[in-house]
Amino acid sequence: MISSLRIENFALIDAANISFNKGFTVITGETGSGKSILLNALNLILGERANFSVIGNLKDKSTVEAEIEIGGFDLEIFFEANELDYFDKTIVRREISKQGRSRAFINDTPVQLGVLKAFSSQLIHIHSQYNTLELKDVNFQLRVLDVLAETEADKSFFAQKFEDYSRRKKLLSSKREELQKSISQSDYNNFQLEELEALQLMSNDFEKLQNDLRQGENADDIRSAYNSVIDSFQGNDGVLDKLGGILSALRRAEGYDEQLKVLSTRIEAITIEVNDIVDDAEEGIQKIDFDPRKLDELVAKIDGYNRISLKHRVNTQSELMAIMLELQSSSLSHGKLEEEIQLLESELIGEQKELSMLASDLHSKRLGAKEKIEDKIKLELSELKLENTELIFDLSLLDEFNSSGNSKLEILFSPNVGVAAVPIHKAASGGELSRVMLALQSLMSSKIQLRTMLFDEIDTGVSGDVAQKMGATLKKMGEAMQVIAITHLPQVAAKGAQHLKVLKEIVDGQTKSFVVLLDDNQRIEETARLMSGDQINDAALENAKALMA
Repeated sequence: MISSLRIENFALIDAANISFNKGFTVITGETGSGKSILLNALNLILGERANFSVIGNLKDKSTVEAEIEIGGFDLEIFFEANELDYFDKTIVRREISKQGRSRAFINDTPVQLGVLKAFSSQLIHIHSQYNTLELKDVNFQLRVLDVLAETEADKSFFAQKFEDYSRRKKLLSSKREELQKSISQSDYNNFQLEELEALQLMSNDFEKLQNDLRQGENADDIRSAYNSVIDSFQGNDGVLDKLGGILSALRRAEGYDEQLKVLSTRIEAITIEVNDIVDDAEEGIQKIDFDPRKLDELVAKIDGYNRISLKHRVNTQSELMAIMLELQSSSLSHGKLEEEIQLLESELIGEQKELSMLASDLHSKRLGAKEKIEDKIKLELSELKLENTELIFDLSLLDEFNSSGNSKLEILFSPNVGVAAVPIHKAASGGELSRVMLALQSLMSSKIQLRTMLFDEIDTGVSGDVAQKMGATLKKMGEAMQVIAITHLPQVAAKGAQHLKVLKEIVDGQTKSFVVLLDDNQRIEETARLMSGDQINDAALENAKALMA
């Protein structure tokens, strides 16, 4: 419940500190006094979008702060998940500035508006006269039934299963599209793979093959070079012959000169090296004996390699091998994708059967509960002076599931005996809709763990005994939860355990709004004013006392 509300520099309110009690609190005030300011301030606490035009003239920002008692509401997990400090009395604050900035805090920790909204919506619900439009919403109608039938847990369980099913169904659709694309590319991919595999990239070294090709194409020049080496070193009067003659002359005289002996050793080493060169040249000339047919094969291989490299826009053999492996993997994943699709299809059949059973069970529970709910609503409406009114929960089956099951619900309304029931928004008047909503909220409040419910002039369009009955219903609701009602009816105001009044005065040439807590005598006077206007007479005071008794 809301323990207190602090408002600073907000619209016509310079500063207000309002304490709220448990039970039923009423808020009254003349038209235009500023009752809607309290509602707008609470909307900020609920995380609604800020209207920066409400910032007052005292400073550059407005502040709204509420102390909310949350003990026993099992919100510790929420606080832990959002890294917030938990206290049984939690402070929620919202600040908006003229620069267009909005900030929210829970226990002085900055939070996103989504977090604030998720927190506050579990504790506070604001119902205005315009919320009667919710009765046209099929989702709201079904929620009413589920709350009153106590099937919300079943619905939530089904919704989770349905979400899982829908997500996996989307996954199946995605994989089918992926498979279709894979199939459409399959022929082309296979052709590319065959081209690459034909190159035998794993066994051929195309860098070596290109070198072999260059050698084959220039065989005559290579052979001529080798022959030149051999002829120059080994031919008649060649290098070896001359080295032999030099070596013989040195050996004849080396015994007489030490330096000649050294030269002899060096010439001998040169002779050995020249012989090795000749041997290598002879070996090299044997290797260049190219077969023209082999040369044609090399040209074909290298041309094929170069063509495919250009096609895939790569420069190295390793890059081509990577492409080939990727295509091979794609071919394998094609089969794997088919297996995944088959598995998903099989699992979805099982999940669909489970959903069908869950939906059928949920629909049966709704059907089983609806008659008792209709009777309870009829009783509540009777208390609100709609004795002959019926609310019928017309349930039927849908052809397909949705997140709520397969139930289709339309609330039908019959205002009088013998009048056929029709969709509620087509038949009920504004006053009737207000009372129907109050009856529903009254019944729902006993089922939903809400701390605070604020009604904004839900009594619009009613008067007299009907208004008194509405006041009694609100007071009864206040026995189980905190109920706050903004009202202009004395019959409703008289039932409040706490009475706040919004006043508007001109101070130093400025219009200001104030919120005051009324004592018992002031409550009587305010209730009398609501009945007779500003001219309060003794009869009005006595009537006010009677209403409050």
